[in-house]
Amino acid sequence: MSTTTTTELKHEISKLLRDYQLSRSEKIRNQLVQLNFGLVRKEAHYWIHQCRESYEDLLQIGCMGLIRAIEKFELSKGNAFSSYAMPYIRGEIQHYLRDKGVTIRIPRRWLALQQQAVGISRSLREQYDRQPTDRELAAGLEISLSEWQEIKLAWINRAPLSLDVPIQDGEEGATCLAELVPDQNYRSFQLAQEDQIRLQQALVQLEQRTREVVECVFLQDLTQKQVAEYLGISVVTVSRRVKKGLDLLKNIMSVSED
Repeated sequence: MSTTTTTELKHEISKLLRDYQLSRSEKIRNQLVQLNFGLVRKEAHYWIHQCRESYEDLLQIGCMGLIRAIEKFELSKGNAFSSYAMPYIRGEIQHYLRDKGVTIRIPRRWLALQQQAVGISRSLREQYDRQPTDRELAAGLEISLSEWQEIKLAWINRAPLSLDVPIQDGEEGATCLAELVPDQNYRSFQLAQEDQIRLQQALVQLEQRTREVVECVFLQDLTQKQVAEYLGISVVTVSRRVKKGLDLLKNIMSVSED
């Protein structure tokens, strides 16, 4: 697709999004789905290699995420619609696969590289007295930076983020990640998918070390002692980073709710 055609398509999508916000016309919404269907095809094509579901089923589920994105999108915030819609499409498919109990398969080569990265990370931490960057790890593994980032993403997504995982707070007692969601109506086991997406998006905004600690504790289900050993920091530092990360997530999600 030429640059001119791409620009024209973006303009057309922006115009339709503006019209849809004013009219909520089903006809316009369907036009937007057709124009952005390539996003759904791209995501479905990725997941078809990770599960046993049919391509057609994944397309249908992905379209539900696309429609949700169209409903929620606000032009005034200046976001690119494609970047905004992808987490909704991906989240809808992941939610569907989790509900069906489908196991997400990580390629065997990626699993081997992930294990190899643990040793390389430890060596680099000892050498530089800091957490290695993604670029340094990719160089140590002799793979591209983009492939290493895909491996990290697959490793994180191998287990869904549970909003009901217990959090031990020394000052306020036990709570759970669901408490970070401002809307009281969603504090149940079956939280709305949009809240799960918002939480995942908020995680990306955390500073790297804090995000790594939070992901290790809540995504990889490691104890604080295990996280400390893995990252080469003290248990006290892990505890502080967890509390800091949860406070930041709460603030970020409160702002996004407004």
